[in-house]
Amino acid sequence: MSLNSLSFRARRTGRLCGTGLVGRLHPALRRLPNVACPAIRLLVLITIVTGFISTGSAEVLKIRIDDTINPITDEYIGRAIQSAEQNKDSALVIELSTPGGLADSTRDIITKITTSTVPVIVYVAPSGSRAASAGFFILESADVAAMAPGTNTGAAHPVMLGGGKMDDVMKQKVENDSAALMRSVAGKRGRNVAVAESAVRESKSFTDQEALSQKLIEVVAPSQQDLFQQLEKKPIKRFDGSTVTLHLVAQNERTFEMSLREHILAYLMDPNISFILLAIGALALYAEFNHPGAVLPGVVGIIFILLASFALNLLPTRYAALALIVAAFILFALEAKFVTHGVLTVGGIVALTLGALMLVDGPIPEMRVHLYTALAVSVPLGLITAFLMSIALRARRNKVVTGAQGLVGEMGVARTPLAPEGKVFVHGELWNAISSIPVGVGEMIVVRRIDGLLLEVEPVAARQRPEVGATV
Repeated sequence: MSLNSLSFRARRTGRLCGTGLVGRLHPALRRLPNVACPAIRLLVLITIVTGFISTGSAEVLKIRIDDTINPITDEYIGRAIQSAEQNKDSALVIELSTPGGLADSTRDIITKITTSTVPVIVYVAPSGSRAASAGFFILESADVAAMAPGTNTGAAHPVMLGGGKMDDVMKQKVENDSAALMRSVAGKRGRNVAVAESAVRESKSFTDQEALSQKLIEVVAPSQQDLFQQLEKKPIKRFDGSTVTLHLVAQNERTFEMSLREHILAYLMDPNISFILLAIGALALYAEFNHPGAVLPGVVGIIFILLASFALNLLPTRYAALALIVAAFILFALEAKFVTHGVLTVGGIVALTLGALMLVDGPIPEMRVHLYTALAVSVPLGLITAFLMSIALRARRNKVVTGAQGLVGEMGVARTPLAPEGKVFVHGELWNAISSIPVGVGEMIVVRRIDGLLLEVEPVAARQRPEVGATV
């Protein structure tokens, strides 16, 4: 019911409202009749105050994506959209700079953007940034696609995981699937479908001005303020066919940050970091196995391997590469056992390097382990592991020199006659001893065996005596 209608009905009573606090809040309230004051004035007051509050609380939510597109990126964008919807924000701005990423994560992000009740603006910025491959799909799915001067987008042709060559049938299937997704997204947004599809089928890339002139984006803006100015009072067609007019110039901006968990996982999602953690964890466990009871290497090894496993579980990982890494450590261990003059160590380094390079099956170079990372880890790790293993095996082969067993082979002096029992002085201590050969006081003896606290000895002369039948 309109305010004029309420005023007309109440005017028939001939009793008008006073000019109190409610009347001073809004001029129209002065015309309300007294009979309507108890209910209608309160209702109108609540409506006006609610309008002021909702207008003042409207904000623009902003996030920054400056990494590859992966499951953590998908989770981050999803949480941002939920936050914008809960706070009834005017728009969500995604400042984007990415070389691309995983197709599954990209599709999930597109679904979240196209079903968002809050308009989503994807802005490729700052200058020098790019929205390549998966980034181009995300850009085209936005309610408003914008780029800063000096940026580029496109090159969205699907690539086989690992960068290998696909057979013709599979290549055609993947290409047609990606092209169909691009046609449906660009068509719904009213953008140039043919040009957008060429970025998928022909790997075409576009500068900001080329994208603008070919109707792949709506705005080229050097700054976010200029972007909002160009969008002010401009009707935007949403994915569901509705139209909305954006008023963002006077809105407050709220930055939505990643959670601590997302920050950690985003860092671990770097395949180079995952491989380094895996290698250090394996080396730490090896140290624990060779020094039981040290505890610290075992704890560090387990934690590092679990962190690497969690990250690799989210990445496209090749299990054959993990087998190569395990085989590399086996070769390092065998090098210490069988003297091959470094052949097994070299083989282990080669296996570890190949395992690292094939560990993550990423569609773009940024999502694979780099060659210099693989070499920087594999070579030192191979040399250190082989060295430590050789030390451990050498120590196990050496004679025991500590404890009771360390007395075997030690020489001493008879302090009393041994016929057959008596006292001997060995290693700075006085021991009970027994000898099958009589030993006089002061004679040198050698320990042959230890039985509890009793030493079995024999005189040094008897030890040096030639066997029967032997020649001197």
